[in-house]
Amino acid sequence: VYTFSFNLPYTDKVATGSFDQTAKLWDVNNGKCLSTFRGHTAEIVCLAFNNTSTQLLTGSMDRTAILWNLETEQELFSITGHRGEIISISFDTDGEKILTGSFDYTAKVWDAYNGVEICSFDEHAGEISACQFNYAGNQVVTSSIDKTCKLWDLRNPSQSVKTFIGHNDEIMDVTFNLAGTKIASASSDCTARIYDVKTLETEHTLVGHTKEISKVAFDSRGNFLVTGSSDSTCRIWDVESGACRQTLEGHKEEIFSFAINYTGDTIITASKDNTCKIWTSSMN
Repeated sequence: VYTFSFNLPYTDKVATGSFDQTAKLWDVNNGKCLSTFRGHTAEIVCLAFNNTSTQLLTGSMDRTAILWNLETEQELFSITGHRGEIISISFDTDGEKILTGSFDYTAKVWDAYNGVEICSFDEHAGEISACQFNYAGNQVVTSSIDKTCKLWDLRNPSQSVKTFIGHNDEIMDVTFNLAGTKIASASSDCTARIYDVKTLETEHTLVGHTKEISKVAFDSRGNFLVTGSSDSTCRIWDVESGACRQTLEGHKEEIFSFAINYTGDTIITASKDNTCKIWTSSMN
């Protein structure tokens, strides 16, 4: 299992994507597999639910994304416009647009009803590592192994609003908080950064991990930031002060993915040690 996601805000189901080229839907309460989705020809490395949890979007190293109907378990359509592997995928808040990020150095926005390309973001000088809509759906943030993050406005997608610099190694992940007022990035330089969307300035550089940080996410209220690292730990940071509030220790290998439930009191981590762990966090 390489990636997974809760069906927020319901959190009664989890979707997983695997190197076995399938995605699966699971019942959180009893751990039973509800559905298996087959159609990709390579590893599934990213996935996302739509806003009503009636659709699942999967992205793969086969350079395609597939939209699935969770009720019928059937493929709705496939996205085939990238020239490289798709490694980041998400819906906008209304479920009307799809965002994909690829090793072909681009991120693209697609119509979620028919899979038609709406626009493409083409400024990065290296592979895209992550991308995400803000809550309002009018901005996109992208990160790249070119050591930069970029903020984009969908009303003028031909040129980025801001290029965030400061990391001295590849950026592995980037995310908005739910309000769209903050951006956080995670880097192979062992640090994470928090940026203010209004001022376009760096607010905090988060230092504490001893190896690369592969994933970063805000809790739903935006008070805390969680980072997952190759040093086998997750850390929980206070967004206002930048201080580390809790370190989750127990995995024996690198943590490459995690998910936070809607209330922020539970974190699931996935590790190269072939285990997933469920943690009670101190975010409340």
